[in-house]
Amino acid sequence: MNSDDLFLTRAIELARIGSEAGEGGPFGAVIVREGQIIAEGWNRVIASRDPTAHAEIGAIRTACIQLGHFHLPGCTLYASSEPCPMCLSAAYWAHIERIVFANSRAEAAAIGFCDDELYCQLNRHFTERSIIMEHRPLLGALAPLQSWVSNPSRIAY
Repeated sequence: MNSDDLFLTRAIELARIGSEAGEGGPFGAVIVREGQIIAEGWNRVIASRDPTAHAEIGAIRTACIQLGHFHLPGCTLYASSEPCPMCLSAAYWAHIERIVFANSRAEAAAIGFCDDELYCQLNRHFTERSIIMEHRPLLGALAPLQSWVSNPSRIAY
């Protein structure tokens, strides 16, 4: 078994563990750097009552703590299923180098986890989304942005 299959098998095992414990859906994730697992996670949406407690998010948070940084260069995310839009976005924000997944989003959709509508919503202008969104530019709203960008000590991310 090659290393990708080994780490992916671990992500699948975590999906089984978490879902059998009733903590959330059947999703697991592992983050690897230089051939070593630095973080693991499984879906904990039900247990934590947190809709963002996906396996990938948990693993990313743990990996950042372990490495002491909000970026994860040189890391690979192994996920039991193709990451949803939120988790994929988090992987981009974390600068994860590579994602390897076992089950496609079509396979997850077949058991009730369909992300297609989310992908469609994200492609729409904010005025055309199913959640009502209103742009209200207030006087002074730009001040925090301008202050941040002019701060020479800011930490860009």
